[in-house]
Amino acid sequence: MSRSARTVSLASSLLVLAAACSKHKAPESAPAPQPVAVTEDRDALERARRDSIERENARRRAERDAEERRRAEMEAALTKTIYFQFDESMLGDQAQAMLDAKMPAMTANPGLRIRIIGHTDERGSDEYNMALGQRRAVAAKRYLTQHGIDASRIEIVSMGEEQPAARGGDEVAYAQNRRDEFQVVGAESASRR
Repeated sequence: MSRSARTVSLASSLLVLAAACSKHKAPESAPAPQPVAVTEDRDALERARRDSIERENARRRAERDAEERRRAEMEAALTKTIYFQFDESMLGDQAQAMLDAKMPAMTANPGLRIRIIGHTDERGSDEYNMALGQRRAVAAKRYLTQHGIDASRIEIVSMGEEQPAARGGDEVAYAQNRRDEFQVVGAESASRR
């Protein structure tokens, strides 16, 4: 091949190469990624929402039930009756234990007020039994106040023999009638005090 032919061939190659380069543009920067819309199963989302609501409702019901049980236990402890021996107003060990069981509820609820009602069996005069019922109520109140319960939170009443718990003239009925009963008469909230 002659020199001029080589020059022409080289020139042609350069032109082809130049043309090829001019068709191929410099790479542009990549486009910013676009957020992809996530489509989730609407039914699954609705089920998850309902499940969450049901779990929360169940938790609230459990809390309410626990609170109701706690209140019922507290009221049962507060209203539990104590009993006395014949012609006695001294508190026995069992009566003291029952009064001790009332104190946590009284201490935890400083606005709570109770009434102690003293009772007797039918033996003795009306006047004597009214006085004995009063002494029994006073004995229970004294025990509670000596253990830190404010006396102003406790009312006392004597019913004597007027409201027997059991009818009959035997020792079983008499034993059930020699008692102090307890009533919750108020629960002043701490915010009003």
